[in-house]
Amino acid sequence: MKVIFLDDVRGKGQRGQVKNVPDGYATNFLIKKGLAKEATKAAINTLKAEQKNEAAKEAEELATAKTTKTALEDDATVVELTAKAGKDGRLFGSIPSKQIAAALADQYQVKLDKRKIELPEPIRVLGYTNVPVKLHSEVTAKIRVHVVEK
Repeated sequence: MKVIFLDDVRGKGQRGQVKNVPDGYATNFLIKKGLAKEATKAAINTLKAEQKNEAAKEAEELATAKTTKTALEDDATVVELTAKAGKDGRLFGSIPSKQIAAALADQYQVKLDKRKIELPEPIRVLGYTNVPVKLHSEVTAKIRVHVVEK
């Protein structure tokens, strides 16, 4: 029986894949548990339309990520943050990615999820720091963060 997988099934197929499986396995396990549905012409046409929409959405997200990257990597884009520091330039506390995302939204009106900022550890010193930002699986940008003393 030909089925369309609605979910990943380990060792059998991935979501969206059309595959031939034994009739009993398809009816008694896959279809019964909602992991697959029978591959009729209407179901296959629906699957193709969904895949086309997904591809268009992915292309739009990639284009948005590329425009955001050009805005972030502009030479004038430097995120300014203030913090209390000691005499040797080390901060009392640290600057986490959440604070960087908030400052970016305030200063440049760029909404960015804090989880996209790939800060291996919080910033603990004064000065400039280059911070990588993963905007998309294919697009990575760098923003400059300048920490000054209060």
